Amino acid sequence: MALPQFSVDMSEDELDRMVDNATEASNFLKAISHEGRMMILCHLVTGEKSVTELEELLSARQAAVSQQLSRLRLEGLVVPRREGKAIYYRLADNRPRRILEVVYDLFCNDGD
Repeated sequence: MALPQFSVDMSEDELDRMVDNATEASNFLKAISHEGRMMILCHLVTGEKSVTELEELLSARQAAVSQQLSRLRLEGLVVPRREGKAIYYRLADNRPRRILEVVYDLFCNDGD
């Protein structure tokens, strides 16, 4: 995929759209840039998990996991579902999965 070519003679609407897209992308990247949030997203790539499951997978306290989930929820990256007293989270859409695949290829894949 090639990056779009930017013209000096962009319309004001095109420039506004570019700024809006850059802001949205920046907020997305800030949300996943924390290692705890990134680890939560990595675990959610495999499917829905309860807060308790995430605590165990991350070896983290409930307060820390909840704080990171709150930020991910605020940014629209995860969606909660309540079942009785348990709260389950899943990815809101495919964006985190796509980014994490690239991150995995760049930093975790031993095949290179």
